[in-house]
Amino acid sequence: MHAKKIFIFDTTLRDGQQSPGAGMRFEDNIRYADYADKLNIDVLEAGFPSASQTDFKIVNFIAERMAKKGSNMTIAGLCQLREAQVIKTMQALEPALAAKKARVHVYLPVDPNLAQASLGRKNDQDNNIAEVYRLIKIATDKGFEVEFSAEGYSRLGDGFDYVTELFKSAVHAGASVINCPDTIGGACAREGDHYFVHNMNKHAKIIHDTFPDKDIIWSAHCHNDFGLALENSMNAVFAGPARQIEACINGVGERAGNAALEQCVMYIDAFGNQPEAHYYTDINIEGLKEVSDFIAKKMLPKQPHSPIVGLNATRHTSGGHTNAILKNPLAYQPFDPKSIGSEVSFVFGPLSGGNHAKKIIEEFGYVCHENEKAQIAQQIKDYYHDRRKGITDLELLKAYKHIRAPIKPDNIAYGKSEQGNTYIHIKGQFFEKDNIHVDISGKNSALAALVEATKAYFPGIEVKDYYAKSLTESGIDSNAQATIVITADGQGEYKGIAKDSDIEVSALKAFIEAINQMYVEKHYRIETRTAQTQENAYA
Repeated sequence: MHAKKIFIFDTTLRDGQQSPGAGMRFEDNIRYADYADKLNIDVLEAGFPSASQTDFKIVNFIAERMAKKGSNMTIAGLCQLREAQVIKTMQALEPALAAKKARVHVYLPVDPNLAQASLGRKNDQDNNIAEVYRLIKIATDKGFEVEFSAEGYSRLGDGFDYVTELFKSAVHAGASVINCPDTIGGACAREGDHYFVHNMNKHAKIIHDTFPDKDIIWSAHCHNDFGLALENSMNAVFAGPARQIEACINGVGERAGNAALEQCVMYIDAFGNQPEAHYYTDINIEGLKEVSDFIAKKMLPKQPHSPIVGLNATRHTSGGHTNAILKNPLAYQPFDPKSIGSEVSFVFGPLSGGNHAKKIIEEFGYVCHENEKAQIAQQIKDYYHDRRKGITDLELLKAYKHIRAPIKPDNIAYGKSEQGNTYIHIKGQFFEKDNIHVDISGKNSALAALVEATKAYFPGIEVKDYYAKSLTESGIDSNAQATIVITADGQGEYKGIAKDSDIEVSALKAFIEAINQMYVEKHYRIETRTAQTQENAYA
């Protein structure tokens, strides 16, 4: 078994930006080139220099930047089979020429329908064959590497022999890469003998027999209109002669996009060991997630369920999945997320179990015992009963603190008794009791009554700061917000903030929030608890 390197041709900056709404600023094109260099991309198609002055500057700047860095990445520029465009492309790529890292990528439509639509009366086959030789020779004589693309190759129809002559002409002129695109994304292995990979094999044999001393790299450039870009690209490698794959990060590109670069690379990485050869790429896969996120932000958003790099590609909610993955990341993953610079993550949802809840709670630094994890998980689900899509880790922590909270009022009332004492009545849980009624003599506030009631469970409680403010103009619908800071024996401060239409009730709610915070921190923080208090947490 021999090793067979598959070159990765990245056309994110060219074909990718031809997708509506995907264009990036000049600076972002340059940043992406740096990313591609870090990924160890073999060939970066930096743009179409003849399309505009800006495109010319982008290609030229990237070629110069990579030359100064001593990058091993070849820079390519696309052009039609027109002399002015070939010359313009060579000018843009000039800075990369000395390092022999400059590739002129010239194309000609060969699909009969496409050729007629694109070239019209100019579609003279004999002239095309001659022009392929003449224009490619101009570039190769100057020392440029040349790639020739037969646009629409997957629908060449009865034009096999014509395309054969185009390829011969291109190779004779010095082209070292021949690209066979599925331009319209309609190729499928079920086409049988008409499948483009079969034609690639035939053409590769003809060119090899005609030019036995030339090492031609065959390339596949597949679009995703039927969702077959990955399959077609891989068939061109594993069942065809392709040693180069043309693709875009996140599968961006015209219409339904191009083959997704990250999918092609990971496919080869996973299935490259075959009886006939070991296929591999030189891509630094650890950078794939970072580059993918950049393109999602700067060009087009990606679906959460995008293979390899999607947000959900390494996230899990199922309880059974979570338990298994915590023990072995590959239990429910075909690859280790860390290999592409990502992480396994878990979304707590309706199917999540106690292990998932326990993991998140403990990562925040709180107690969750084995014998209570299932109950806590169910209580969290009940707290967010209408959140079928799952909750964030911070939302889970909020529910956990609510579960642990000692005071859970359903209703709060206060007033003056006939004896002139202040009273409060709390309906709901108050530490180990349900519903409490507290009287306090003298001209004290309802807040003072609640503080006294709480001291039975938390001696040393002191209100260190309290202030309230109106949130709206005066009237029957006015709202007040109270802020209370408490301490216990002078150790630590806890702030509670609450709103209510009654300023006294807002103060009571703020105090309860502060007490709940203090209680959870003092009783359920892992680092502050002894083994004994952990055992007695529910005593």
